[in-house]
Amino acid sequence: MAAVEAENPITGQITCGSLLERLQQIWDEVGETDDERDKMLLQLEQDCLDVYKRKVDQAVKSRAHLLQTLADARVVLTNLLSALGEKTYIGIPEKTSGTIKEQLAAIAPALEKLWKQKDDRIKEFSDVQSQIQKIRSEIAGTSEQVESLVVDESDLSMKKLDEFRALLQDLQKEKSERLHKVLEFVSTVHDLCTVLGMDFLTTVTEVHPSLNDSRGTQSKSISDDTLSRLANTVLALKEDKKTRLHKLQEWASQLIDLWNLMDTPPEERRLFDHVTCNISASVDEVTVPGALALDLIEQAEVEVERLDQLKASRMKEIAFKRQTELEHIFAHAHIEIDTEAARERILSLIDSGSVEPAELLSDMDNQIEKAKEEATSRKEILDKVEKWMSACEEESWLEDYNRDQNRYNASRGAHLNLKRAEKARVLVNKIPALVESLIAKTRTWEQDRGMTFSYDGVPLLAMLDEYVMLRHDREEEKKRLRDLKKFSELSTKEQEVGPTPSPARPPSSKKVAGARANGGANGSTSRRLSLNAHQNGSRSVNKDGKRETRPVAPVNYVAISKEDAASHVSGAEAEPLPATP
Repeated sequence: MAAVEAENPITGQITCGSLLERLQQIWDEVGETDDERDKMLLQLEQDCLDVYKRKVDQAVKSRAHLLQTLADARVVLTNLLSALGEKTYIGIPEKTSGTIKEQLAAIAPALEKLWKQKDDRIKEFSDVQSQIQKIRSEIAGTSEQVESLVVDESDLSMKKLDEFRALLQDLQKEKSERLHKVLEFVSTVHDLCTVLGMDFLTTVTEVHPSLNDSRGTQSKSISDDTLSRLANTVLALKEDKKTRLHKLQEWASQLIDLWNLMDTPPEERRLFDHVTCNISASVDEVTVPGALALDLIEQAEVEVERLDQLKASRMKEIAFKRQTELEHIFAHAHIEIDTEAARERILSLIDSGSVEPAELLSDMDNQIEKAKEEATSRKEILDKVEKWMSACEEESWLEDYNRDQNRYNASRGAHLNLKRAEKARVLVNKIPALVESLIAKTRTWEQDRGMTFSYDGVPLLAMLDEYVMLRHDREEEKKRLRDLKKFSELSTKEQEVGPTPSPARPPSSKKVAGARANGGANGSTSRRLSLNAHQNGSRSVNKDGKRETRPVAPVNYVAISKEDAASHVSGAEAEPLPATP
């Protein structure tokens, strides 16, 4: 054998050379033969070979195990990438180089990350699938619990996860829509129950207990069965609301008819405002709490029955009120009727029982409507008649004012009379045009209706014609008095300064006499009427609404004596009236 190293004097470590040298010394001391020594050395070499063999076998097995581990790691890596849907992964060596342990060390971090990613992905799948299963159970209306959910680990790709997430999103959207529908239905049921005076909590609890918020239920049922039952409940309540509103409107209509028939005072009517306020309302417009409660409808029914019994005993009073209203319309429209005969006819019909009270009142209502229509058709003409009469009153006052010799004195109120006189002259100048327009409208009215327009029993056209003739006579009389005054002034002037030629000859005595005969102060008394007498006669109404005297043409012509002719003419000349053609 080769020489072995001696014991290291520095470190003091035992080496193979030092041991062999020690063995040689022992053999020398013992006196071992060379054969024995060779035999022992061969045995020693064999033992060393066995040790090396065992070590090599162990190294081979370790290498094989590492190779298998590396192969398994690559397979696991491939499976993980496949399960996660990853084609490649950053951090994995593309080429197999280096020792086995180096290769394992290179794969290990990637495997660790992929395992962690797989665990996270499984958790995500489990969470999404659990939510999907829960929502499906809620939609189906089952009480299944999400237990032992198994996740398919063969496909944990993001594509598959996105599919589950899209499904979950659709289910969440459907759940939200269903919940919105449920809440809408519950709100509608609440509103309907409030209007109908029903217990809301009892109604919704019968549909599903989770809809009762007072029970502290966290989530509401959104199943098909719950939605269907809610829809049916809403339809039933709406139909009930429609039926009750129809009944209430019928009772309210009867109440109003009876009130109008019996002239019920407003304070009594206001007690049932909650009933009559919905008489013309649609179903959707009735939203007041308790507006259609059963006790309210019964209350209206009882009141109608009470008024129905009271109506029979008050028929005469009601009928006479209708007649009074009719008479008032005719009186306001200046139409004469026989009120006594009408009232006697009403009494005879009620006492004889030959006509139903409702029919009698309906007939009187029709008469009132027709009277209102006729009064409306006469309104424009009557307004003009009032203006005409008012103008004639001012004309009469102006005549009196012009005859007043002291009208310009500085007496109290003189300036007010002067202003009134100015306004009266403007108004009087409009009388001819007003009368002409009134005649035209009256004739048109009579032609359209084929009847005479009477004013308190007197034909209006006859009144207007008489007024026109009297006004014409009055103008002729004024003209005659003016000519007479001019002739008197001229005669007085000739007597004072002697006769002088005049281009205008005074009217002859024959013409003056003729003027007097046609319209003088003493020649037309049969057609002269006082305005005051007219006004007293046309506007005096007794308690029954009848006029006491019939009106005549409202003229303001006043008989003028010769003594005050001069003052009358001087006042008239200040604002001459236009002559009627």
